[in-house]
Amino acid sequence: MTAPRIIHPQVRSVIEQPLTVGESPVWDDDTGTLWFVDILAPAVVRLSASGKIDRFDMPAAVGSLGLCRDRRIVAGLQTGVHVVDPVSRDIEFLCDPVGREMIGRLNDGKVGPDGHFWVGSISEAKPQIEEAALYRVGADGSTRTVATGLTSSNGLAWSPDGRQMYHSDSRQCFLQAFDFDPEKGSLGEGRRLRGFTEEEGRPDGATTDRDGFYWSAGVSAGRLNRISREGEIVETYILPVPAPTMPCFGGPDLRTLFVTSLSTDRNGRFEAGTVIAFEVDAEGLPPFRFG
Repeated sequence: MTAPRIIHPQVRSVIEQPLTVGESPVWDDDTGTLWFVDILAPAVVRLSASGKIDRFDMPAAVGSLGLCRDRRIVAGLQTGVHVVDPVSRDIEFLCDPVGREMIGRLNDGKVGPDGHFWVGSISEAKPQIEEAALYRVGADGSTRTVATGLTSSNGLAWSPDGRQMYHSDSRQCFLQAFDFDPEKGSLGEGRRLRGFTEEEGRPDGATTDRDGFYWSAGVSAGRLNRISREGEIVETYILPVPAPTMPCFGGPDLRTLFVTSLSTDRNGRFEAGTVIAFEVDAEGLPPFRFG
Protein backbone atom coordinates (compact mmCIF):
# COMPACT_ATOMS: atom_id res chain seq x y z
CA MET A 1 0.00 0.00 0.00
CA THR A 2 1.53 3.32 -1.06
CA ALA A 3 1.65 6.29 1.29
CA PRO A 4 -0.94 8.99 0.57
CA ARG A 5 0.11 12.15 -1.24
CA ILE A 6 0.23 15.02 1.28
CA ILE A 7 -1.34 18.29 0.06
CA HIS A 8 -1.39 21.72 1.73
CA PRO A 9 -4.23 23.51 -0.09
CA GLN A 10 -4.54 27.28 -0.52
CA VAL A 11 -7.43 27.87 1.86
CA ARG A 12 -9.69 30.88 2.29
CA SER A 13 -12.26 31.61 4.99
CA VAL A 14 -15.81 32.15 3.74
CA ILE A 15 -17.54 33.37 6.93
CA GLU A 16 -16.54 35.68 9.74
CA GLN A 17 -19.10 34.63 12.34
CA PRO A 18 -17.82 31.86 14.65
CA LEU A 19 -19.71 28.55 14.76
CA THR A 20 -20.10 26.18 17.71
CA VAL A 21 -20.35 23.00 15.64
CA GLY A 22 -20.43 23.74 11.92
CA GLU A 23 -21.76 20.78 9.91
CA SER A 24 -23.62 19.52 6.85
CA PRO A 25 -22.57 21.94 4.06
CA VAL A 26 -24.77 21.54 0.96
CA TRP A 27 -24.29 23.47 -2.29
CA ASP A 28 -27.46 24.55 -4.09
CA ASP A 29 -26.36 24.45 -7.73
CA ASP A 30 -29.56 26.22 -8.85
CA THR A 31 -28.90 29.40 -6.85
CA GLY A 32 -25.14 29.32 -6.14
CA THR A 33 -25.91 29.20 -2.42
CA LEU A 34 -24.13 27.31 0.37
CA TRP A 35 -26.27 25.92 3.19
CA PHE A 36 -24.91 24.50 6.45
CA VAL A 37 -25.88 24.07 10.10
CA ASP A 38 -24.52 25.21 13.44
CA ILE A 39 -25.63 22.23 15.54
CA LEU A 40 -25.70 23.78 19.00
CA ALA A 41 -26.60 27.39 18.11
CA PRO A 42 -28.94 25.87 16.91
CA ALA A 43 -29.37 27.30 13.42
CA VAL A 44 -29.57 26.58 9.71
CA VAL A 45 -27.39 29.07 7.81
CA ARG A 46 -27.50 30.22 4.19
CA LEU A 47 -24.51 31.88 2.52
CA SER A 48 -25.54 33.62 -0.73
CA ALA A 49 -23.26 34.18 -3.70
CA SER A 50 -23.08 37.88 -2.69
CA GLY A 51 -21.66 36.89 0.71
CA LYS A 52 -24.92 37.67 2.55
CA ILE A 53 -25.62 35.39 5.50
CA ASP A 54 -29.14 34.43 6.59
CA ARG A 55 -29.69 32.56 9.86
CA PHE A 56 -32.74 30.43 10.53
CA ASP A 57 -32.93 29.71 14.26
CA MET A 58 -34.08 26.19 15.09
CA PRO A 59 -36.08 25.09 18.16
CA ALA A 60 -33.62 22.25 18.95
CA ALA A 61 -30.12 21.04 18.05
CA VAL A 62 -29.88 20.53 14.27
CA GLY A 63 -27.49 17.89 12.92
CA SER A 64 -27.93 18.04 9.16
CA LEU A 65 -29.95 19.29 6.21
CA GLY A 66 -30.83 18.61 2.59
CA LEU A 67 -32.47 20.47 -0.28
CA CYS A 68 -36.12 19.85 -1.22
CA ARG A 69 -37.55 19.93 -4.74
CA ASP A 70 -39.92 22.74 -3.70
CA ARG A 71 -37.09 25.06 -2.48
CA ARG A 72 -37.62 24.18 1.16
CA ILE A 73 -35.00 22.54 3.40
CA VAL A 74 -35.27 19.18 5.16
CA ALA A 75 -33.44 19.13 8.50
CA GLY A 76 -32.65 16.56 11.18
CA LEU A 77 -33.32 18.10 14.60
CA GLN A 78 -33.09 16.73 18.14
CA THR A 79 -36.90 16.51 17.99
CA GLY A 80 -37.09 14.72 14.64
CA VAL A 81 -37.05 15.47 10.92
CA HIS A 82 -38.58 18.82 9.97
CA VAL A 83 -39.12 20.81 6.76
CA VAL A 84 -38.08 24.47 6.85
CA ASP A 85 -39.48 27.15 4.53
CA PRO A 86 -36.77 29.83 4.07
CA VAL A 87 -39.35 32.37 2.82
CA SER A 88 -41.95 32.15 5.60
CA ARG A 89 -39.48 30.66 8.13
CA ASP A 90 -42.15 28.10 9.05
CA ILE A 91 -40.82 24.84 10.50
CA GLU A 92 -43.05 21.81 9.85
CA PHE A 93 -42.64 18.52 11.76
CA LEU A 94 -42.37 15.47 9.50
CA CYS A 95 -41.44 12.49 11.74
CA ASP A 96 -39.25 11.37 14.63
CA PRO A 97 -37.40 8.16 13.75
CA VAL A 98 -35.35 8.13 16.98
CA GLY A 99 -38.05 8.38 19.64
CA ARG A 100 -37.42 9.75 23.09
CA GLU A 101 -36.26 6.53 24.78
CA MET A 102 -32.75 6.95 23.34
CA ILE A 103 -30.25 9.40 24.85
CA GLY A 104 -29.16 11.00 21.62
CA ARG A 105 -30.21 12.96 18.56
CA LEU A 106 -30.20 12.95 14.77
CA ASN A 107 -26.73 13.57 13.36
CA ASP A 108 -25.36 13.31 9.80
CA GLY A 109 -27.98 13.23 7.07
CA LYS A 110 -28.14 13.57 3.29
CA VAL A 111 -30.70 13.24 0.51
CA GLY A 112 -29.99 10.10 -1.50
CA PRO A 113 -30.42 9.25 -5.21
CA ASP A 114 -33.85 7.84 -4.31
CA GLY A 115 -35.12 11.28 -3.18
CA HIS A 116 -35.31 10.16 0.47
CA PHE A 117 -33.55 11.75 3.44
CA TRP A 118 -31.03 9.31 4.88
CA VAL A 119 -30.22 10.37 8.43
CA GLY A 120 -28.44 8.69 11.32
CA SER A 121 -28.45 9.19 15.06
CA ILE A 122 -25.67 9.65 17.59
CA SER A 123 -25.53 8.25 21.12
CA GLU A 124 -25.14 10.97 23.76
CA ALA A 125 -25.05 8.52 26.66
CA LYS A 126 -21.93 8.71 28.81
CA PRO A 127 -20.08 6.60 27.86
CA GLN A 128 -21.51 6.36 24.35
CA ILE A 129 -23.17 3.04 23.55
CA GLU A 130 -24.06 1.25 20.33
CA GLU A 131 -27.72 2.32 20.28
CA ALA A 132 -27.59 4.68 17.29
CA ALA A 133 -29.09 3.78 13.90
CA LEU A 134 -29.46 4.91 10.30
CA TYR A 135 -32.90 5.75 8.90
CA ARG A 136 -34.50 6.32 5.48
CA VAL A 137 -37.18 9.03 5.61
CA GLY A 138 -39.76 9.67 2.87
CA ALA A 139 -41.44 12.96 2.00
CA ASP A 140 -44.67 11.51 3.43
CA GLY A 141 -42.99 11.03 6.82
CA SER A 142 -42.57 7.27 6.43
CA THR A 143 -39.47 5.90 8.15
CA ARG A 144 -37.42 2.72 7.76
CA THR A 145 -34.51 1.71 10.02
CA VAL A 146 -31.74 0.47 7.72
CA ALA A 147 -28.73 -0.06 10.04
CA THR A 148 -28.35 -0.53 13.80
CA GLY A 149 -25.57 -1.15 16.34
CA LEU A 150 -24.02 2.26 15.63
CA THR A 151 -22.53 4.81 18.03
CA SER A 152 -22.21 7.87 15.80
CA SER A 153 -23.78 7.50 12.34
CA ASN A 154 -21.86 9.65 9.86
CA GLY A 155 -20.19 10.04 6.48
CA LEU A 156 -23.11 9.39 4.11
CA ALA A 157 -22.29 9.64 0.40
CA TRP A 158 -23.07 7.83 -2.85
CA SER A 159 -20.97 6.72 -5.80
CA PRO A 160 -21.45 8.66 -9.07
CA ASP A 161 -23.70 5.92 -10.52
CA GLY A 162 -25.75 5.75 -7.29
CA ARG A 163 -25.04 2.04 -6.90
CA GLN A 164 -22.82 2.28 -3.79
CA MET A 165 -23.66 3.99 -0.51
CA TYR A 166 -20.86 4.91 1.87
CA HIS A 167 -21.35 5.31 5.60
CA SER A 168 -19.04 5.69 8.59
CA ASP A 169 -19.21 5.48 12.36
CA SER A 170 -17.14 8.26 13.91
CA ARG A 171 -16.77 6.59 17.30
CA GLN A 172 -16.16 3.04 16.08
CA CYS A 173 -13.82 4.56 13.46
CA PHE A 174 -14.80 2.54 10.41
CA LEU A 175 -15.95 3.21 6.86
CA GLN A 176 -18.36 0.80 5.18
CA ALA A 177 -19.98 0.47 1.76
CA PHE A 178 -23.33 -0.99 0.73
CA ASP A 179 -24.68 -2.01 -2.66
CA PHE A 180 -27.51 0.45 -3.33
CA ASP A 181 -30.55 0.43 -5.59
CA PRO A 182 -31.15 4.10 -6.55
CA GLU A 183 -34.72 3.40 -7.70
CA LYS A 184 -35.92 1.43 -4.66
CA GLY A 185 -33.53 2.92 -2.09
CA SER A 186 -32.68 -0.59 -0.86
CA LEU A 187 -29.36 -1.66 0.63
CA GLY A 188 -27.32 -4.82 0.17
CA GLU A 189 -25.05 -6.22 2.86
CA GLY A 190 -22.57 -3.73 4.35
CA ARG A 191 -18.85 -4.43 4.03
CA ARG A 192 -16.04 -2.75 5.94
CA LEU A 193 -13.71 -0.74 3.69
CA ARG A 194 -11.28 0.40 6.37
CA GLY A 195 -10.69 1.43 9.97
CA PHE A 196 -9.00 4.70 11.00
CA THR A 197 -6.55 5.78 13.69
CA GLU A 198 -6.96 9.08 15.55
CA GLU A 199 -3.85 10.31 13.71
CA GLU A 200 -5.31 9.47 10.29
CA GLY A 201 -8.52 11.25 11.27
CA ARG A 202 -11.65 9.89 12.87
CA PRO A 203 -14.18 9.71 9.97
CA ASP A 204 -16.79 12.48 10.19
CA GLY A 205 -18.87 13.94 7.33
CA ALA A 206 -18.02 13.11 3.74
CA THR A 207 -18.72 13.55 0.04
CA THR A 208 -17.78 11.85 -3.23
CA ASP A 209 -16.35 13.19 -6.49
CA ARG A 210 -17.20 12.41 -10.11
CA ASP A 211 -14.33 9.89 -10.28
CA GLY A 212 -15.77 7.87 -7.40
CA PHE A 213 -13.34 8.89 -4.65
CA TYR A 214 -14.70 9.39 -1.12
CA TRP A 215 -13.62 12.52 0.78
CA SER A 216 -13.73 12.09 4.55
CA ALA A 217 -13.27 14.84 7.15
CA GLY A 218 -10.71 13.60 9.68
CA VAL A 219 -12.14 15.46 12.66
CA SER A 220 -9.44 14.29 15.10
CA ALA A 221 -6.50 15.19 12.88
CA GLY A 222 -7.17 18.49 11.08
CA ARG A 223 -7.23 16.84 7.68
CA LEU A 224 -9.35 15.68 4.79
CA ASN A 225 -8.72 12.18 3.40
CA ARG A 226 -9.46 11.26 -0.23
CA ILE A 227 -10.15 7.54 -0.32
CA SER A 228 -10.36 5.08 -3.24
CA ARG A 229 -13.24 2.67 -3.84
CA GLU A 230 -11.04 -0.03 -2.28
CA GLY A 231 -10.67 1.96 0.94
CA GLU A 232 -7.12 3.25 0.46
CA ILE A 233 -6.23 6.82 1.47
CA VAL A 234 -4.67 8.23 -1.71
CA GLU A 235 -4.44 11.92 -0.75
CA THR A 236 -4.41 13.77 2.57
CA TYR A 237 -5.21 17.49 2.66
CA ILE A 238 -3.70 19.20 5.71
CA LEU A 239 -6.12 21.93 6.85
CA PRO A 240 -5.70 25.08 8.98
CA VAL A 241 -8.69 24.06 11.16
CA PRO A 242 -8.03 21.47 13.89
CA ALA A 243 -11.45 19.77 13.69
CA PRO A 244 -13.00 19.65 10.19
CA THR A 245 -16.46 18.07 10.20
CA MET A 246 -17.69 17.73 6.61
CA PRO A 247 -16.75 18.65 3.02
CA CYS A 248 -18.98 19.39 0.05
CA PHE A 249 -18.24 20.35 -3.54
CA GLY A 250 -19.58 23.66 -4.81
CA GLY A 251 -18.87 26.66 -6.97
CA PRO A 252 -20.02 27.11 -10.60
CA ASP A 253 -17.92 24.15 -11.80
CA LEU A 254 -18.25 22.03 -8.61
CA ARG A 255 -14.47 22.17 -8.15
CA THR A 256 -14.44 24.16 -4.90
CA LEU A 257 -14.40 22.21 -1.64
CA PHE A 258 -16.25 23.83 1.26
CA VAL A 259 -15.40 22.37 4.67
CA THR A 260 -17.16 23.06 7.98
CA SER A 261 -15.44 22.73 11.36
CA LEU A 262 -16.25 22.70 15.06
CA SER A 263 -14.98 24.69 18.06
CA THR A 264 -12.15 23.03 19.94
CA ASP A 265 -9.26 23.70 22.32
CA ARG A 266 -7.51 20.49 21.31
CA ASN A 267 -4.29 22.29 20.33
CA GLY A 268 -4.07 24.14 23.66
CA ARG A 269 -5.96 27.25 22.55
CA PHE A 270 -9.60 27.78 21.70
CA GLU A 271 -10.48 27.90 18.00
CA ALA A 272 -14.06 28.57 16.91
CA GLY A 273 -15.80 26.55 14.24
CA THR A 274 -15.91 28.05 10.75
CA VAL A 275 -16.30 27.32 7.02
CA ILE A 276 -13.26 27.27 4.73
CA ALA A 277 -12.94 26.76 0.97
CA PHE A 278 -10.24 25.79 -1.51
CA GLU A 279 -9.99 24.67 -5.13
CA VAL A 280 -9.19 21.04 -5.94
CA ASP A 281 -8.28 19.03 -9.02
CA ALA A 282 -11.53 17.05 -8.81
CA GLU A 283 -15.16 17.67 -9.66
CA GLY A 284 -18.11 17.05 -7.38
CA LEU A 285 -21.66 15.96 -8.10
CA PRO A 286 -24.80 18.11 -7.74
CA PRO A 287 -26.94 17.32 -4.67
CA PHE A 288 -30.03 15.15 -4.76
CA ARG A 289 -33.35 16.69 -3.73
CA PHE A 290 -35.95 15.52 -1.25
CA GLY A 291 -39.48 14.75 -2.34
